[in-house]
Order: sequence, then C-alpha cells, then structure tokens
Amino acid sequence: MTQLKAGDQAPNFSAQDEQGNTISLGDYKGKKLVVFFYPKASTPGCTTEACNLNDNYERFQAQGYEILGVSADSAKRQFNFKTKYGFHYPLLADEDKSVIEAFGVWGPKKFMGKEYDGIHRTTFVIDEKGVIEDVISKVKTKEHTAQILTD
Repeated sequence: MTQLKAGDQAPNFSAQDEQGNTISLGDYKGKKLVVFFYPKASTPGCTTEACNLNDNYERFQAQGYEILGVSADSAKRQFNFKTKYGFHYPLLADEDKSVIEAFGVWGPKKFMGKEYDGIHRTTFVIDEKGVIEDVISKVKTKEHTAQILTD
C-alpha cells in the first residue's frame, strides 16, 4: 500500500482522461491539486464521493484547487460517469494502473469475506510545487470535502 506521505514529492504521472486527452502532473504546476482514487465508476460509494467533491467544486476553485479523479475504468465508462453526474473535473482512465501503482493505492482488499486486489479509496492533496500536503486513506464518501477543505 501507499508509502507516500505528507512532504513527499507527488509521483509524476501521465494518463488519458475520459475524453482521450493526456493529463500529467505537470499540467497542474503552480496550482493545488486534489487527486482522488476510487475503486469503480458509477458504484454507490464512488458516486457519493465524486458528487460530494463536485457539489463543492466552486469552494475548491475559490481556494485554488483543481480536482482529478482516477480509477482503472475504461475511458468510455469514465465518460458515462462524468456525463451522467455532470462532473466539472476530469476522470483519468488508468486501465494499465500506472498512476494507481505510482501512488501505491493498489493492493489486497476484503469485501464480504472475499480477498482480492483492488484500488484503495485514497485522496492526495498536492501543493503548487507538486509536494503532497495530505494523504487521506479513511475517506468519508458523504463528507469528503470537509476532510480536505478547512473552512
């Protein structure tokens, strides 16, 4: 699991979003960035989390933050997820898990007594210089904005 912590340099990444645009960490130089990793688009917990961030998008923008969602879903699934809920931010389709593995959020999970490998719901708050300010591993999907923004 993730060994990244506050004070570490965020991993440089590059992946395609739901529209086929290549997005990398360098695109956010000089801006604060919230990168949230979620297990699967359009599932109840992931929808709740993504909608909570989207509902507060203007608050994030007012404090200088951009938001980026990441899962291993296909670009088509990410596109459908974004379109259905009207998200204001890009969703990376990290099918090869290169971004997921760079951030260390792939690993063993348990659900209903079964063990399997998957994405651990984790959020990274990154400053203007690409340094991780916070790692949130116990995400509260309904109140995620309150875990990130202090006002």
